[in-house]
Amino acid sequence: MRRLISFPCAGETLIGTLDEAPGRTGLLIVSGGNEIRIGAHRGMAELAGAVAAEGIPVFRFDRRGIGDSSGLNAGYESSAPDIAAAAATFIAETGITRLIGFGNCDAATALALFHTVAGIDSLILANPWTGGAADALPAAAAIRARYAEKLRDPREWLRLIRGGVDLGRLTKGLRRIAASPSKESDDLTARIASGLAGCATTILLAERDNTAIAFRDAWRRLPSPPPVTIESLDSASHSFASPADKAWLYDRVLAAVRAYSAA
Repeated sequence: MRRLISFPCAGETLIGTLDEAPGRTGLLIVSGGNEIRIGAHRGMAELAGAVAAEGIPVFRFDRRGIGDSSGLNAGYESSAPDIAAAAATFIAETGITRLIGFGNCDAATALALFHTVAGIDSLILANPWTGGAADALPAAAAIRARYAEKLRDPREWLRLIRGGVDLGRLTKGLRRIAASPSKESDDLTARIASGLAGCATTILLAERDNTAIAFRDAWRRLPSPPPVTIESLDSASHSFASPADKAWLYDRVLAAVRAYSAA
């Protein structure tokens, strides 16, 4: 059964959706960016239904200022109280004894940073956000990967010769590649790594997604990253939108939940 639940958070009212199931381990889904709890392409609602069908209760919610929840949207850096309130409500409504958190993009980052205060035991993080520039260009690592792919394609050389390439944007991209890694990005990645120390974590990457490329590049620069499981899918879809991508995501999430439940 799927039912709506309202619960308090810092003087506001949040709305969540519970997919009930008999299991004692629960999955808390945290939405990224400004997405409501249904997720992009209904992805989080469909994931919740698929996981609950396997006997695992699932709770997802809108944080303050998003969707059906009241309050001010202050971004993922201010979401610790929201995640903690959702976790407490989930436990109170179901009696689960173990809690696993899942999030994509900056929701993954928020879980890495704040899971401890919410009492979350294990994490499944998809395409974690490691920061970025204010302009419209992706991170340097993503630009390098994209240019390397284009250089292997003869059609891209023809486009350049025929004037089909935006030279201004190309110049900006080359400058981004030449620039030193962002201190802001490195600092955030270090905070993520610190948050994951001692926490059983699976990281899922759509390997051609710009956010995932930037994460992998920043993670590799860490002097001593904590041990995590990293799995990659040959996809450029940040939200795992295609049927095949969704199937891969569901399988990996279920496998991780079962593994953490048995630990």
